[in-house]
Amino acid sequence: MRATLPAALILSSALALTACAAGEKTTPLPADEPPPAAGMTDGATEDDAVEVTRAELKDADGASRGTVTIEDVDDGRLAVVVEASGLTPGFHAVHLHTIGKCEPNSVDPKDATKKGDFLSSGGHLGEGDHPDHAADLPPLLALKDGTASLRVVTDRVDSDTLLDDDGSAFVVHEKPDNFANIPERYASGGADAETKKAGDAGPRVVCGAFLPE
Repeated sequence: MRATLPAALILSSALALTACAAGEKTTPLPADEPPPAAGMTDGATEDDAVEVTRAELKDADGASRGTVTIEDVDDGRLAVVVEASGLTPGFHAVHLHTIGKCEPNSVDPKDATKKGDFLSSGGHLGEGDHPDHAADLPPLLALKDGTASLRVVTDRVDSDTLLDDDGSAFVVHEKPDNFANIPERYASGGADAETKKAGDAGPRVVCGAFLPE
């Protein structure tokens, strides 16, 4: 009397033969190979990134608070890489601003009645309302020791815009960014004009200027 193979084994073998007949191949990823970094295109890795520009981050007293680097990743995408220290623990809004100036106690170029730290960097890059500016980025999370790291890929802005005649700036704000998300249950009209400018992120506490060569 012949032994019979289990039905599940027969079905598995049949499926495998069908796949081979169709020319299909499945190649498992090596167990130690990490997944691609978020925002990378096929075939692109962090090692492929080319540095476009770099700025030192400073507070209003002129103390160094780290660096921000812009990298050309692939296919018109830029990576913003931040390494910071000396921040208040918690979330901080971060944005790209229109002018490459990081002057403490400076005047807003569009409103001479306004004066404050790093106002010389101007408003956000891009048209429209927050959070749809080209400048708007995810928040930066400072740890208990005040250090923070961020790497985000964006296709909202290009290197020509960042490094135009007057450059641009990377600004860290004192408070978190609410992304102008004010539900109607809190305010019948939603976010007001002031909130739509910068998400109620508060004063500018750290700044780094990107300047054309």
